[in-house]
Amino acid sequence: MRTVTNYFLVNLAFAEASMSAFNTAINFAYAVHNEWYFGLVYCRFHNFFPIAAVFASIYSMTAIALDRYMAIIHPLQQRLSSTETRAVIGVIWLLALLLAFPQYYYSSTALLPGRTVCYIDWPEYTAVDFKKIYYVCVTLLIYFLPLCIMGCAYMAVGVTLWASEIPGDSSDHYREQLIAKRKVVKMMIVVVCTFAVCWLPYHVYFLLHQFFPDLFEQRYIQQVYLAVMWLAMSSTMYNPIIYCCLNSR
Repeated sequence: MRTVTNYFLVNLAFAEASMSAFNTAINFAYAVHNEWYFGLVYCRFHNFFPIAAVFASIYSMTAIALDRYMAIIHPLQQRLSSTETRAVIGVIWLLALLLAFPQYYYSSTALLPGRTVCYIDWPEYTAVDFKKIYYVCVTLLIYFLPLCIMGCAYMAVGVTLWASEIPGDSSDHYREQLIAKRKVVKMMIVVVCTFAVCWLPYHVYFLLHQFFPDLFEQRYIQQVYLAVMWLAMSSTMYNPIIYCCLNSR
């Protein structure tokens, strides 16, 4: 079980389970009641951790895609060792925490008439619109860039694995290996597609919010936000089901 792919799957599962445990229920309570009950410290964590967890999730998937690419397209090259794999996971989390740090740093709470809110107090009156640049960078780094990398890697792997049929006179060991490789790649393609579908509306919503703020004065925009947030958070629920159905281990 201590394979490179499984190390990254464990990291992916840890990131998504953590977000489910620490953010999903809190998000729901805050969205429904529109009041923050949990104090400044948790407000900062609440805004900070999802960005880090999503970054760790998507780059774990990217690392799996690149590992599958190297194993199938360049089978004679040396694979990552266990130590190197853990080091890559550590780098992924370090970069995730750095990317999410602005959301921690600028998080604040405010007492409004009759309620308390948790929000991100972005700096104003600067030469550049830091908030807009940050959200564009987040969308590129945790959505479009990794999906492009994974798309290219799995396309090359898919052509290699499915373009040629299994020879009729091949050994049972060869046939079993090829079928096992196909199963792993199928599973990861389903995981990546699920992530892409769940998170696309979320990123589109926040990009539109930055560039077309007038759209967000409509009557039912809060319901739209709840639907988009629910779909994004629900992505953490699907992977265990996918693993169970498509991976016998």
